[in-house]
Amino acid sequence: MRKLKMTVFMSCAMLMLSIVLMSFTQEKKPWDIPAKYKAMTNPQSADDADMIKIGKMNYSRHCKSCHGNIGQGNGPKARSIDADLGDFTTAEFQAQKDGVIYYQSFIGRDEMPNFEKKIPDDEDRWAIVTYMRTLKK
Repeated sequence: MRKLKMTVFMSCAMLMLSIVLMSFTQEKKPWDIPAKYKAMTNPQSADDADMIKIGKMNYSRHCKSCHGNIGQGNGPKARSIDADLGDFTTAEFQAQKDGVIYYQSFIGRDEMPNFEKKIPDDEDRWAIVTYMRTLKK
């Protein structure tokens, strides 16, 4: 009986370990960005101080709790989210087209919610993208 219990326990432990290891080795699922968004360009100037200020204010209100103060994916809610929150300060993120960032930020997917109703004004959305462009290492 002890041997059976030990075998069941070890089997369960191995299964749990396999699940944990698989979650760490999963690749990032690529975003499927529609062509419409890939072609979009930010209508705001990258150095427009007013838009950066508005973008920072809206980022703080809507994004900071998950993505962190400077966009490194380390906000207070990040620990409770399984998805990769990204790091907006990396060259890889900054190399993305404006419309791609716009789509990811406001249309969302999986645990990244859709913000079209929470941030209905297109100028405010682009202001956040403009601010996110300032988050560099």
